[in-house]
Amino acid sequence: MNRKIIKIDDAGSIAKIFGSFDRNAQMLEAHFSVSLRNRESEAGDSIVVEGENADAVENAARCIAYLAELAPKTDVIEEQSVQYAMDTVAAGEGETLRALGDACICLTTRGKPIKAKTVGQKQYVDAITNNTIVLGVGPAGTGKTFLAVAMAVRALREKKVTRIILTRPAIEAGEKLGFLPGDLQSKIDPYLRPLYDALYEMLGMETYQKLVEKGAIEIAPLAYMRGRTLDDSFIILDEAQNATPEQMKMFLTRLGFNSKAVVTGDLTQTDLPRGQKSGLSTAVKILSGIEDIGIHYFSERDVVRHRLVQKIIQAYDRYDREMERKEAERRTAARYRAERDLKKQEK
Repeated sequence: MNRKIIKIDDAGSIAKIFGSFDRNAQMLEAHFSVSLRNRESEAGDSIVVEGENADAVENAARCIAYLAELAPKTDVIEEQSVQYAMDTVAAGEGETLRALGDACICLTTRGKPIKAKTVGQKQYVDAITNNTIVLGVGPAGTGKTFLAVAMAVRALREKKVTRIILTRPAIEAGEKLGFLPGDLQSKIDPYLRPLYDALYEMLGMETYQKLVEKGAIEIAPLAYMRGRTLDDSFIILDEAQNATPEQMKMFLTRLGFNSKAVVTGDLTQTDLPRGQKSGLSTAVKILSGIEDIGIHYFSERDVVRHRLVQKIIQAYDRYDREMERKEAERRTAARYRAERDLKKQEK
């Protein structure tokens, strides 16, 4: 039997690590095939990890060590954090967990700190800090838009910019909504709702309304960016996979002095008409390697929504790869038949 002992500073942290009704401990035990128990002694509290496999015990101990560092910084350690730690350690990247740190981007209206929850998110935040333009590409639920808005709010509060401009293409997600009633703002509100939700959480409804009235926050469809030069602004283009290459070029060339732009999108969820190229896909290819432009790719491990979202993304990825494989096989077979028929004709 292999054993590892992790010393914990206080009993409160142990309770957080084990989770409500020991749910976190059960996840760790099931994933690594180990047993966990709390040990109290005069020398201090600790968690004992035991198991038949030495590597499994070591990996479980690494997860617990990370959770022990996280415990004093949060009220509750969610199952999501435990799952991320397990996945990261299982991928042989356990050491990267230390890179997360404790940097708070900004506080919500309820005083809740907004932080990067995964290494990928931390790299994304660092890219926004260190570059003038950043393209964040990845699946749903990775925090692309939310973290970009948080960085924009921080820049506005610190007076690094004088306004936040949020935009996205007004493309319907696979269904026709018809003509919407009301003025321009009423018509575009359904498309921009995710941006409103993020701003409400960070600023509150009243503060948000005041900033809109002052012109410090502007939310508009992508089409309304044409012809403008945006100085002293933090500009976010959301759902950029639905922008055409022409729209993307138009947006990127709006950038003025002392401004920063973040472009976010998921290339697997394009709602453009069949045959139309995505501006985000084109931009990633064209802008790669240019100084002061960062391109960050999220993976399914960066998903911070319900744990099933990650599994859904993985299932669709497997399906897409299988369809691509079958299509490649079909094309190869068709080419072989065409070559065979041509040879027969020549004979």
